[in-house]
Amino acid sequence: MQPSTSSVQEPALAQPAPVRRLLSLDTLRGFDMFWIMGGEEIFHALAKTTGWAWAIFMADQFTHVDWNGFRPYDCIFPLFLFLAGVSTPYSLGSRLAKGDSRALLARKVITRGLILVLLGIVYNNGLFVKSIAEMRFGSVLGRIGLAGMFAQLIYLYVQNERIRYGIFAGILLGYWALLMLVPVPGYGAGNLTMEGSLVGYVDRLFMPGRLYKVVHDPEGLLSTLPAIGTGLLGVFAGSILRQHGVRDSRKLQQLVIAGVACVALGWLWNLAFPINKNLWTSSFVLVAGGWSLLILSLFYWIIDMQNVRGWTFFFVIIGMNSILIYLAERFIDFEYTTHFLFSGLLHLFNEPVQAVGAVIAFLAVKWAFLYFLYKKNTFLRV
Repeated sequence: MQPSTSSVQEPALAQPAPVRRLLSLDTLRGFDMFWIMGGEEIFHALAKTTGWAWAIFMADQFTHVDWNGFRPYDCIFPLFLFLAGVSTPYSLGSRLAKGDSRALLARKVITRGLILVLLGIVYNNGLFVKSIAEMRFGSVLGRIGLAGMFAQLIYLYVQNERIRYGIFAGILLGYWALLMLVPVPGYGAGNLTMEGSLVGYVDRLFMPGRLYKVVHDPEGLLSTLPAIGTGLLGVFAGSILRQHGVRDSRKLQQLVIAGVACVALGWLWNLAFPINKNLWTSSFVLVAGGWSLLILSLFYWIIDMQNVRGWTFFFVIIGMNSILIYLAERFIDFEYTTHFLFSGLLHLFNEPVQAVGAVIAFLAVKWAFLYFLYKKNTFLRV
């Protein structure tokens, strides 16, 4: 962790050196991180203690689908990767415009990606706690690091926008062909179950240590390939937003059309290639990416076009130390602090207020920690 030398707000998960950024992008990153911090527990607490139908419905939306299908909570993780892609034309594009060599930037991108993989391994296993056979090597940070790294390298070395779109389409179609046409011993070709898919087979064959679901890892090796497509969708969105001489309304229109098209194509493809977050199927890339485009469009319209910004500070504080707050739960007992400060007060109220109040207090403790770092101008950057 190091003091920042710039007053420019640069919230980032897996972001390079500070550059001028869109407030909507920064706010959306913090908004996304809010749910990972535990924001969804508000609905779970309400559903459990009140039995209200709307609370049960919302709590269900903030859970992952068991296998095939899609719920809003399934978009939280890919949205992070998408946003890392959105920032790429701003960060790397500005460095290229200043004359930095592609080779130099590529080394930084690769280094950052590998550091995130390492942090993901530490997050899962601690330091020198487990044997290699017991360690889990796949991780959320590793997925963001590797998929984001390859998406950024494509941005650096493929200058033709049409070729980038071709690579994106090739990744999705190639992944579909692999899963549907390559046979898995004992299961054959086109088996998309946890045990019989090519994704799980490759994980079992090549990944060291243990897999998260024993026979399959949702952040495994082969499923990193379509995740590059998620990063590239973000790169395409960032390129639209960074266009010079194009009206904001035109940019917004392009983002919305792209988002609707991706969602529609993804659900259409679902008929032959199911939407599945665990396998990160091509249809999942399109649906999650389409909703990411639409959410970004909404934030861009409200914040950067309508200039409604008073509410953004809360989320920007979270986004400025995304990596740190994600890792912090492994090192800091926020629950103990919450209990110490608020349990006595909360016991004065009934059960629903206690349950929801405990979640809000827990989030408040985390936010206060981030705000303290913000006031000290201290950020964890990779």
